[in-house]
Amino acid sequence: MDKQQLIDCHERIKPFIHNTPVLTSRLINKIAGTHLYFKCENFQRMGAFKMRGAANAIMQLTDAQKQNGVVTHSSGNFAQALSLSAQSLGVKAYIVMPSSAPQVKKEAVKSYGGILIECEPNLEARELASEQIVEKYGATFIHPSNDDQVILGQGTACKELLELHPDLDFVVTPVGGGGLIAGCALSAHYFGNHCKTIGGEPFEVDDAYRSLKSGKIETNTTTNTIADGLKTQLGDKNFPIIQKHVDEIIRVTEEEIIEAMRLIWERLKIVCEPSSAVALAAVLKKKNKFKDKKVGIVISGGNVDLSHLPF
Repeated sequence: MDKQQLIDCHERIKPFIHNTPVLTSRLINKIAGTHLYFKCENFQRMGAFKMRGAANAIMQLTDAQKQNGVVTHSSGNFAQALSLSAQSLGVKAYIVMPSSAPQVKKEAVKSYGGILIECEPNLEARELASEQIVEKYGATFIHPSNDDQVILGQGTACKELLELHPDLDFVVTPVGGGGLIAGCALSAHYFGNHCKTIGGEPFEVDDAYRSLKSGKIETNTTTNTIADGLKTQLGDKNFPIIQKHVDEIIRVTEEEIIEAMRLIWERLKIVCEPSSAVALAAVLKKKNKFKDKKVGIVISGGNVDLSHLPF
């Protein structure tokens, strides 16, 4: 994927996304000992960065493919992103969700016009249900993170950040399925000035950290983390980009995630979900690495269950 593809992608999706604000906090800067610039994708349409990749993936389909609709399996933000993107573009979206997904997320999918199909809460059931829809309706499957067009779309968040602050030393993002960090790493490479990409990942689901060490995609045996958006694993399309362009992945504890989340709520006065706080937690964990540097942090989303806050 090259620079021009990122530029074309950004121009294509601009009518369907928000160019989200970048916030700073003098107090958080003081605590971190560095200069932080928060790219607030919690203010994105449907509340997360995933709107970018979903819109781009649908727009790149042929007319015949659009006619038959799209399908994905997701328990959270991508389900909502694909539903809203499809609605905005006049395309049907079939959304396979585990029966255990929060009711609020199921309702959100329906409100965005997504056709909800529930299945047993395991990957096998999700994949089977998706395959059946592809066979029955001829819909095109779009993966939440392991898709070239999705990766390009997610990278536009970092592109916008660098347009405002072209002299960033680092961009830090959470790592889950790998779409956001892969896209941002490409943007940092093409639009930054020696800007390095760093990932933040919970110890409880540190498959990306281990994958970079071993050179092959690792899996998690448990997913016991508050950062529910980061439980998915890397794919064969985003992993090579991560290997090539991501400098380091910093692991953080559950307590560090909650502390960083609280700091964002208290000091930036914004709602962010636990997964989003992982990037700030990574910076606070390795203060020496980032000392007196200019650091961009992607706040990936703000879809949080207000009745289950961790503080």
